[in-house]
Amino acid sequence: MTAPELVRIAVLSAILARWLAELGLARMNRRHVLRHASSVPEAFKDSIDSPAYAKSVRYTLAKNHLGVLEDTFNTFVLIAFLFSGVLPWGFEWFTGRLGSSAWAMAAFLFATAVALSLPGIPFDWHAQFRLEERFGFNTTTRRLWWTDRLKGLLLALVLGYPLLGLILKFVEWSSEHWWLWAYGLVLGFQLLMVVLAPILILPLFNKFTPLPEGPLRDRLLALGDRTGFRARDMQVMDGSKRSRHSNAFFTGFGRFRKIVLFDTLIEQLTGPELEAVLAHEIGHYRKKHVAKMLLGSAAGLLAGFYAVSWLAKQAWFYRAFGFPPGHVALALLLFGLLGGVVTFWFGPLVNLWSRRFEYQADRFAVQSMGEPESLIGALRKLNEKNLSNLTPHPLYSGFYYSHPMLLERVRACRSLSAAPAG
Repeated sequence: MTAPELVRIAVLSAILARWLAELGLARMNRRHVLRHASSVPEAFKDSIDSPAYAKSVRYTLAKNHLGVLEDTFNTFVLIAFLFSGVLPWGFEWFTGRLGSSAWAMAAFLFATAVALSLPGIPFDWHAQFRLEERFGFNTTTRRLWWTDRLKGLLLALVLGYPLLGLILKFVEWSSEHWWLWAYGLVLGFQLLMVVLAPILILPLFNKFTPLPEGPLRDRLLALGDRTGFRARDMQVMDGSKRSRHSNAFFTGFGRFRKIVLFDTLIEQLTGPELEAVLAHEIGHYRKKHVAKMLLGSAAGLLAGFYAVSWLAKQAWFYRAFGFPPGHVALALLLFGLLGGVVTFWFGPLVNLWSRRFEYQADRFAVQSMGEPESLIGALRKLNEKNLSNLTPHPLYSGFYYSHPMLLERVRACRSLSAAPAG
């Protein structure tokens, strides 16, 4: 058996292994939810009524079912793209008409990414206008939904295509060490987007207005003063024009930093609860979680570029999928298609790291507020309003949840002493 044949078997096995793991996790989670579905679990009886809990169970099971269908569909679309010969045919068609320059190869990568995204559109549509609509979350219109996708495509073209072209230009200019230059370029681009996205990109999709003068603004500004957090602005985002889900976040660095509250969040929570949510977000900043996550992402990006540079030198890697050896653009394409098959298994480690940060931010919020009940009340309301799964299987939450389960967070908050924030 030749090396390319062995590679095909190994890749196919890895793809199917991830798919079977996804199906197994979904089945375990479904059974676990159903096991607790007959009545509100004892731990939640004082925070959620039976109709709301039953609705959350139905929402969880509906999302679980759709997720299984989507994972299965995506798995076999990936297999079809990798092993049917359509990608080598597309590559030959492109190079026959546009040549093999860096910009032509970037066009091929961009067109392939767009083509790969098309089969998933019906699932996105169903999730928004069937599932979310059925449970009362959808507030977007079909026109806005399509407009969002068109804007996203145009942004990808304006930003992504030049970035791909420059990466492939580095291959021409620096040959052996192209991947280090490409890494620096992409890392710099990501950091630039952290600053520019809130200013130039987010307003293309949502309207941001200053938080009105009044008790809430005074309360949140006082929180910023006593926790040493200074933001350039405090704004409200019209998240309600797309969904009734709610959130809060801050964006940017330095003097460009600003706090953003969803309008739905302001409607759902009391003043102290909103203050506790903001204190949690400030906790992420004060504990340098964003910087740590960026460093982790940068390390993963460096490892990814090194892996591509090594694979780009292996003739068997190209031939396993019907490509002629030597084109770094093809190595980037194949790595992009297969990267998720590998990183899936690292999900629990990444989520474990993320959940640790969430506990630390919760602790900061409780200490900043001087009591745990405001944050606990906010967490309970957000889980109820968003119909979150209150009883996920532990293994399922380990693979997919970046935040601890509600019960875990409530217990951790209650165990904290109301010490001064540090």
